[in-house]
Amino acid sequence: MAALANATFEDLQALALRQPLPDHVALRAPETGLVMVRGRIGGTGAPFNIGEMTVTRCSVRLADGTIGHGYLAGRNGDHARLAAILDAMLQHPDHGLALFDRVIVPLEMRRDVRLRDRSAKSAATKVDFFTMVRGDV
Repeated sequence: MAALANATFEDLQALALRQPLPDHVALRAPETGLVMVRGRIGGTGAPFNIGEMTVTRCSVRLADGTIGHGYLAGRNGDHARLAAILDAMLQHPDHGLALFDRVIVPLEMRRDVRLRDRSAKSAATKVDFFTMVRGDV
């Protein structure tokens, strides 16, 4: 689910639409709402509310009865619907693993490239501070 939610919609569409999508019925049409984001100081302190975040979710049922869910940050209902359809397709015992190799693995590789690029851009702006000691200490 993380690979589907974190992918760009363009990447997800390009990979998913290489094969025909099965017929499906929306159990929960794409809907956008807010969730409260919580944090902890230092990762271990008492939880506190940071603020709200926009999310979109969708649930579908395929013709064979398999249910899939899509849940992602932002407002893209088409992305949530496609993620839900792929989630249901990935559960299929016959072709789920092949779909995993064709869609999820490339999405994770593209995400890794985006993260490396972002880290490289961030590292280029790093400033090292140092202190020079004068005289006797």
